[in-house]
Amino acid sequence: MRIVTGSWIFTGLLLAGCTTYTARVNNAPGAPTFYEDPGTPGKVKGIGIESQDVAGMTDRMARDMLRDPRLAGAATPPHVIVDAKFFTNEGSSRINKNMLCDRLRVLLNRAANGRMTFIGRHYANMVELERGLKRSGTVSPGTRPARDASGGGDYRLGGRISTLDAVDAQNGMASRFHQIVYEMVDLEGGEIVWSGIYDFKKTAQDDVIYR
Repeated sequence: MRIVTGSWIFTGLLLAGCTTYTARVNNAPGAPTFYEDPGTPGKVKGIGIESQDVAGMTDRMARDMLRDPRLAGAATPPHVIVDAKFFTNEGSSRINKNMLCDRLRVLLNRAANGRMTFIGRHYANMVELERGLKRSGTVSPGTRPARDASGGGDYRLGGRISTLDAVDAQNGMASRFHQIVYEMVDLEGGEIVWSGIYDFKKTAQDDVIYR
């Protein structure tokens, strides 16, 4: 009985080894990695918001904001907050809103040349922590003059992503219309001092999965 059992074990191991080897031999290699221009449609594309849309809309919004005299032509550069806190996604496209707002803020900050002052409200906890350490004497005051309070904003970004979807039940074709609105709001009176809109429509038969 021991010999027979040993034979079965040996045979099972041999078959397992052959199966593993066969699987490795038949495993076709994947496609090699290659770089793509994020400003153009890539090899993988669907009906959602993609890299070329992010680049195109933020470039357009930044140029338009820099031409507005209330934002970039005031005698005293306004304090502006550009983040995703009040930028909502009410559409069916899955997108990280921070991509749309972070890229816009960076473009504006680099091109404004002092015409606007940017408040990092998303870094408020970091600023208050450091201010507390300085005021308590835990760390040195640093080289910047102390302030009674951290900087407040004059204008803040708001906006909304909306979509309208349609699907042809016969052939599976799907289309999605995107409407993306950017607005700068006066943080004292609530007036909308600037508005920008970016819209586009895409159609495809087999949509891709966005993550």
